[in-house]
Amino acid sequence: MSTNILHTAQAKSIGGRDGHIESDDNVLRLELTMPRHLGGRNREDATNPEQLFAAGYAACFGNAVIHIARQAKVNVGTISIDAKVDLFMNDEQLPTLGVTLHANLPGLDQARAEELVAQAHETCPYSRATRGNIDIKLAVTTDAEVPAQA
Repeated sequence: MSTNILHTAQAKSIGGRDGHIESDDNVLRLELTMPRHLGGRNREDATNPEQLFAAGYAACFGNAVIHIARQAKVNVGTISIDAKVDLFMNDEQLPTLGVTLHANLPGLDQARAEELVAQAHETCPYSRATRGNIDIKLAVTTDAEVPAQA
């Protein structure tokens, strides 16, 4: 690991998927629940690790798109990233994640939007950390209205 650390985040999980999480600065304090179809209680006031991963990936990837667009001097306006995280059993019957990132860059032509998203996928820390470990699918639209969840 590099000694030039730009930022450190720290959080603790207590009780696993049916417990809670908290950041070291107490800004993030959330209850966790396992979805009912996975044998959990599915509490309405709680989230799960896949939602948290989706939220973090969507935010990080969105910033990567904005960064790449700025470098290319392209005004992307208000972009949106929908991240869908699937939890499934792989061929070895091990729990595995898959991700679909749906990037909407309104006002750009499709080819340019796809180019920026592909470049962002090369630089995003989440994309780089997961590359070769989980299947990532990219979808790109240029709709003026934000699309429904992917």
